[in-house]
Amino acid sequence: MDADSVRSTDSISPWLAGIEAPTPPLDHDLDVDAAIIGAGFTGLCTALELRAEGLSVGVLEADFAGFGASGRNAGHLTPTIGKDLPTLTRLFGRERVRALVHLADTAIRYVESCIVNHGIDCDYEPVGNVVAAVHPRQHPNLDRAAAAAATYGIPGEILEAEQMRQRGLPPAFTRGYLEPHGGVLDPGRYVCGLRRAAVAAGVQLFEQTPAQRIETTAPAVVHTPRARVRARHVVLATNAYTPALGVLRSAVLPMCVQLFQTAPLTAAQRHAVDWRGREGIYTAHEMLESYRLTHEQRIVGGAKHVRYGFGGRALPDVDAAVAASLESTFRLRFPELRDVQVTHHWGGPIAFALDFLPLVGRTGEHGNVLHAIGYAGHGIALASYAGRMIADLLLERDGPGAALWSRRRLPLPPEPFRWLIVRGLIGFFGGVDRRVDRAVERGGTIRGQ
Repeated sequence: MDADSVRSTDSISPWLAGIEAPTPPLDHDLDVDAAIIGAGFTGLCTALELRAEGLSVGVLEADFAGFGASGRNAGHLTPTIGKDLPTLTRLFGRERVRALVHLADTAIRYVESCIVNHGIDCDYEPVGNVVAAVHPRQHPNLDRAAAAAATYGIPGEILEAEQMRQRGLPPAFTRGYLEPHGGVLDPGRYVCGLRRAAVAAGVQLFEQTPAQRIETTAPAVVHTPRARVRARHVVLATNAYTPALGVLRSAVLPMCVQLFQTAPLTAAQRHAVDWRGREGIYTAHEMLESYRLTHEQRIVGGAKHVRYGFGGRALPDVDAAVAASLESTFRLRFPELRDVQVTHHWGGPIAFALDFLPLVGRTGEHGNVLHAIGYAGHGIALASYAGRMIADLLLERDGPGAALWSRRRLPLPPEPFRWLIVRGLIGFFGGVDRRVDRAVERGGTIRGQ
């Protein structure tokens, strides 16, 4: 890419600095077995799975591979599925939740196998993640999470304050629950590795090629600015951008989240904060905060705030007030790093369904339009494994993904009720979190309790 393009992708997300030049846009009509719209984790993994089954595959990407949440997330590979296990159990019962837990663990192993099998250098560190409390008020949440995990045989352990300090976890975090499976990686390098693997496997990738309209005929037809694609199957791997295609508008909410990145820590700063195990951290808030160390010894953090535009309208990637709040919270959690500069703020849309689970299934009058969307901010594992789920669904095979595609979907209400419900939930959960944060500020960062 030229210098202007590199600056442009770097402003979208620092993970995307220096990505490879995009492939040329589609300029001729095309016939394929499967047309995939979207070249993020889901689109590229689906393309690899379908090519392995011998299908011809064309991938249409409006911008460049990884432009969406795949290239903008924090890089935590976690077994998280749904809002939390107690909520899932109340909604679906133990039998289905047991299947969902198995799916999430399978997804972790799938990503790890992709990294190995395709030789993807993405700085993967299988160090696990810690759900961390910032105040004793959150400790019961960890107990409930640990008890639910034990019920389903999920590996993990409660870390009391002394164990947190022994592992070198930052002292602002008073207690934790360790999820040993998974870890942290560079999502930009991961998605670029998937892109290279897909092209090497014979996938026809057309970047800078937006899908403008889909005819759900048999075969289906996808219209782009310069050409049409005829396909036996169409796969929507468009996550938060799906409603803009005019389909599944009642399925997911596009919500905007933000992250930040610091300058590389000096040796003295690394010693001050310790964090020797380098586990990913996300907090026990209702609207969680996330923190992790990168290969360059930077801290990437954020989340905490979500924004929704009335009617699902697109919002600016970065909101100045949210950026200021995230930086202020970072200073509260890491007082040892008060002199560390925050160098980047970025953000973008992610997608939520009402039950916080991904939506995988078929649509269209002939059932030949498949989709996997709505990862609720936990997308690396499940969005990648969605490639296998889509292949199973398309080829009418059973598989772990049946726990998702066989459930009943809860449709979102129309506007203005949708906006009112979202605002109400954000207000409620935000209020709970603010009370915890005020308690931390009043009492100071609680250490060693």
